[in-house]
Amino acid sequence: MSLPILYSLQHCPYAMRARMGVWLSGQLVMLRAVVTKNKPAEMLAASPKGTVPVLVLTDGSVIDESLDIMLWALNKSDPHNLLYAHDSNALPTMLTLITLNDEQFKPFLEKYKFAKRKHEVSEIFYRRQCEVFVAQFELTLSSKKNFMGEEPSLADYALLPFIRQFARVDRQWYLQSPYPNIRRWLNSYLQTPIFTKVMAKFPLWLDTHEAFLFGDKRGL
Repeated sequence: MSLPILYSLQHCPYAMRARMGVWLSGQLVMLRAVVTKNKPAEMLAASPKGTVPVLVLTDGSVIDESLDIMLWALNKSDPHNLLYAHDSNALPTMLTLITLNDEQFKPFLEKYKFAKRKHEVSEIFYRRQCEVFVAQFELTLSSKKNFMGEEPSLADYALLPFIRQFARVDRQWYLQSPYPNIRRWLNSYLQTPIFTKVMAKFPLWLDTHEAFLFGDKRGL
């Protein structure tokens, strides 16, 4: 049986997001692991922009945005009701939140990571810019177990890789920061078997030319 091909980078937050969508939907793909410094010609032919994730469907069509891959998978099957099908207003609300993360929080997060790595004085400035958004997330989670309510949603899994990155930039500061609800929420996801499975490391495609079956038909 022919399956879609997913080009993925283990620790890229966008690739992590796509893998979580595929896994939680119960879809199966053939995963080809890549690294940024040496991208396969097949991936670049499918998506010349050269960033992961890239999903090549069996009909040859290509999806190369992480959120679109999540939506493709969950529109095929959504066993955990991550799209909150019972609430017609839920998906637009989730997409607004994800856009806030991707277009406003993420750019400051990248600058914060870089400043911390280079020991630059701008580290605190960019952390405070990130905190503008983290504080909004904290407030939302003060009244809800998850971003949309009691049950996990698309928004939770779409934001997870980025909030995880924020927490890892300066771990000591994060553990003492005034964001207990963020810590509670993040820990609840990082401790799940699904997260461990989604973060599994695979041999690189260019080293072995071997793709690996990825996913769980049950979405578990």
